[in-house]
Amino acid sequence: MDSIKLTKKQARQFILLKQGLIDDYKFVGEEGVCDYVKQVGCIQFDPVDVCGKNSELVLQSRVAGFTKDMLYKLLYIDRRLIDYFDKNMAIFSIDDWKYFSRKREAYKQKVRSKAQIDEAAEEIKSIVKEKGFASSKDIGFNKQVDWYWSSATLSRAVLEALYFQGDLVIHHKKGTIKYYALANEHIPKEIFNADDPNLTLEQYWEWYILRRIGAVGMLWNKPSDAWLGIDGLKSADRNKIFNKIKSEGKVIEIQVENIPNSLYCLVEDKPLVDMVLHKDNFTERTEFIAPLDNMLWDRNLIEKIFNFEYRWEIYTPADKRKYGYYVLPVLSGDRFIGRIEVVNDKKSKQLIVKNLWLEEAIDNSKEIKEKIDDCIERFAKFNNCVSINSLI
Repeated sequence: MDSIKLTKKQARQFILLKQGLIDDYKFVGEEGVCDYVKQVGCIQFDPVDVCGKNSELVLQSRVAGFTKDMLYKLLYIDRRLIDYFDKNMAIFSIDDWKYFSRKREAYKQKVRSKAQIDEAAEEIKSIVKEKGFASSKDIGFNKQVDWYWSSATLSRAVLEALYFQGDLVIHHKKGTIKYYALANEHIPKEIFNADDPNLTLEQYWEWYILRRIGAVGMLWNKPSDAWLGIDGLKSADRNKIFNKIKSEGKVIEIQVENIPNSLYCLVEDKPLVDMVLHKDNFTERTEFIAPLDNMLWDRNLIEKIFNFEYRWEIYTPADKRKYGYYVLPVLSGDRFIGRIEVVNDKKSKQLIVKNLWLEEAIDNSKEIKEKIDDCIERFAKFNNCVSINSLI
């Protein structure tokens, strides 16, 4: 298939249609959550909760009727989704469990403080089985051992190691406390015992690269945070896989105006490409976007296509931040029109709007203000706030 030429506007529209961020909501309720997660492979999890956790923020911008309880239910009650490593810590469909056996096996072969963990693992698994689920505080084993982020109790290290290895899953959470249970008691047998569909490392890399292209919508063959978590993948390997999937027609090559590098989308997304080629206008929405949103995984690409530079400044020293601690991009139509800093004050059930920065090209018109105000109201409801305190 010959390459397809798109304007930057068409490229933006394609990505946003793929992501469900323009036109009417195509993802609705619990089924919409599952459908979106299956479409993109995974959504990135981060525990920081200023105005919703990252995974919740991703879904609130796309899924009509989404609530935080909905994601919790799908993870820990219905278990249609699971949290595990993909692009860093992530959430994906339970049906994809079989594809991650290589990750689980790698953790079995190499884990910090391995001798101490192996010695205590079976006993702690027996305790978990007897209790049904347990946190590290329920078990004892309080001896400190060397662990990844800092020293930790042996009970915590063993529980996390068994989770990494796939012997345990997260049963539920209370705040930041994780309760673990045996994986084989909470993952359907046909999924838990399924063979890895990827027989070779090259097949695994190909599956993963296609998964990541679908996660963003459109990617180039360049170094990118979008490739994080693909174990062992080097540039030479990535080049080889790209040549293979191009020659086999699994991706479509796209040339975007004023971008010298070729971009690629999945061949099954050809209808979306055709749509932006033959339709000029789409229903516009205004949404607050998560800081680790799928479409932002390659921020250099977003800067080229959307003319919007976004850097997450949560780990930037306060005196060196350009904007704020936890700032969300504001998307309106097919443009990023600014960024906003909002805080959910859970004690007062108040959404505090701390700052709003509009892009230079955006006029602070009545229309823009109304769109943002409407988004703030929806965002307050999403955060279960009863009032809004705007400081802008």
